[in-house]
Amino acid sequence: MHPRWTCLSSHIAASLLACLGHAAVLAQPATTGAWLWREAPTAAEQVLDIAAFQAADTALAQQFTDVHSAVVVQRGRVVYSFYRDGDAARLRDTQSAAKSALSVLLGTALAQGRIASVDQRVLDLVPDWAAANSDPRAAGITLRHLLTLTAGFAVNDAGGTAPALAPRDAWARPLASEPGKTFAYDNSVVPLLSAVLEKATGMPLADYARQQLIGPMGFAEPSYQRGLHLRTLDMAKLGQLYLQRGQWNGQPLVPEVFADASVKVQNAGGPPVGLSYGYLWWVVPSAEPRPTFMASGYGGQFIWVYPPLDLVVATTSGVSGGSQQRGHALQWIRTQAFGAAQKRAQSEPR
Repeated sequence: MHPRWTCLSSHIAASLLACLGHAAVLAQPATTGAWLWREAPTAAEQVLDIAAFQAADTALAQQFTDVHSAVVVQRGRVVYSFYRDGDAARLRDTQSAAKSALSVLLGTALAQGRIASVDQRVLDLVPDWAAANSDPRAAGITLRHLLTLTAGFAVNDAGGTAPALAPRDAWARPLASEPGKTFAYDNSVVPLLSAVLEKATGMPLADYARQQLIGPMGFAEPSYQRGLHLRTLDMAKLGQLYLQRGQWNGQPLVPEVFADASVKVQNAGGPPVGLSYGYLWWVVPSAEPRPTFMASGYGGQFIWVYPPLDLVVATTSGVSGGSQQRGHALQWIRTQAFGAAQKRAQSEPR
């Protein structure tokens, strides 16, 4: 067995994710370029794309049936896409991958000076919450603590499935540790940060997202009913934005320093993914200058970014316990999409 595949002995997501870090030593490093986004290939590119991804396409159609859609981007161009229902325009449930999308808006608010820094206290931005929590430690919670899931709230959500609370209720929860000390997965960070953004920008989150993200990056209008729903293509665009350190088609949308910090190890992380954590992104520890990083949502919703190949893979899957346990999306990324992308990179003219 090729050494790249020796760690694929389990369907457990955490084990598979840990394996992804080993890929860095086998791919030929590339310098991430400031690529202009392209969706349509030339005729010559299309021939090479089909040849590289033929086996991956067959495996996705026949073997990894929990996966509903997939988009692969390499060097800023869509090289492969798959829609089991044939509907590329459909908005799909991102589950907790929405946390990483939220980081973009925090970054733009920082760039505009609407938020002073990630070390600004939450209560400086939303003073109304002060009366909701009498624990003096709550006054010290900063945006950095929310971004890194280290606010200290008493959260027991190793499975990542707890419903998000309303912002004030989420802030009122008891604290189990000093802010900044302990990682605890917390779905309520989304309403908390959303409320902070609305206060800082003075507009509804959907309007701010339309102004700062949806318009500039050419997204389809998302749905916010029961969580964030995006096109799979737009999930891939988010990965491309962070691959390019906050730039989109040569224009800075997110400060480079914030984008870099977002996908750098900020703490050791923990369940439910079992990886290190940045600012609302999971990070595979690596000696590489830019590590593999990802957004992960329950059931198999992923934005997986591998800088050495200028590679972004976005997937959506069935939202169910069975899909979560089988891990089809991550297995396909690891065993099929990655190999196809390597093959495609090798077919580029030198």
